[in-house]
Amino acid sequence: MAMGVDKNASDRKGKSVEPSKHRRGQQRRVMAVQNLYETCREVFANCGPDIVPSPENVERVKAILDKMTGMDVGLRPTMPYFKPTMPYFKPTRNDRPPEIAYMRIHECDKFSIGIFCLPPKAVIPLHNHPGMTVFSKILFGKMHVQSYDWADAGPGGNGNPDGVRLAKVKVNSEFSAPCETNLLYPNDCNMHCFRALTACAFLDVVVPPYNDLEGRHCQYYVDYPFANFSDEGATGPEVAEDQKESYVWLKEREVPEDLKFVGALYNGPKLVK
Repeated sequence: MAMGVDKNASDRKGKSVEPSKHRRGQQRRVMAVQNLYETCREVFANCGPDIVPSPENVERVKAILDKMTGMDVGLRPTMPYFKPTMPYFKPTRNDRPPEIAYMRIHECDKFSIGIFCLPPKAVIPLHNHPGMTVFSKILFGKMHVQSYDWADAGPGGNGNPDGVRLAKVKVNSEFSAPCETNLLYPNDCNMHCFRALTACAFLDVVVPPYNDLEGRHCQYYVDYPFANFSDEGATGPEVAEDQKESYVWLKEREVPEDLKFVGALYNGPKLVK
């Protein structure tokens, strides 16, 4: 043995590598959430209803979200929020969609940051975002997403039978993490719905948040195939024959009785405000 060499030194050094990696991982997760919050606070300072952030500011927020995963917010698919049969949730009938947990990270009058936790088969029905810009990032899992725009600029209903209004399908696809952040704007892809195909979580940044007193009410809709009302006097922009499958009729509805959101405590990295 060479003089001055401790035979256990290499073992101790080897054991110290993993804690170092662990600390770096923790720091990265803390920085991701904190960076998101600080960037949102800066770029949305002068935003409001129907005021869309500049393309540069949208890209700044999107670039942070695109890299985020469930680990950045302390979530894993094996947690109780994603298993409707576990004690966290109240028992539901077999024909009812599972309850959905929502974790609020931050909310102010300018923007909100929160996480929706969806067990398999959970559904967030079709709804709108009046005057809002929305960033939705799937943290893990797989879901089916549909989004719509109004096909006309008129008020809802337009005197059509049953108060229906024509909308164009903008997105009708499955998305799996990792994937890019989905964007909704006041006049582009403003209505959407989600159906969880696996346990999944997505993070929402909403600018500005819903506020009933300021007229930003979350309105739900039911959709009907284009053919259902096209021959019954419903009016809207003329639709070419080969485009009819890309259009639906939407009708306002009350909040679905089987839609249940459960408030959950956010236990991820804490924000420094």
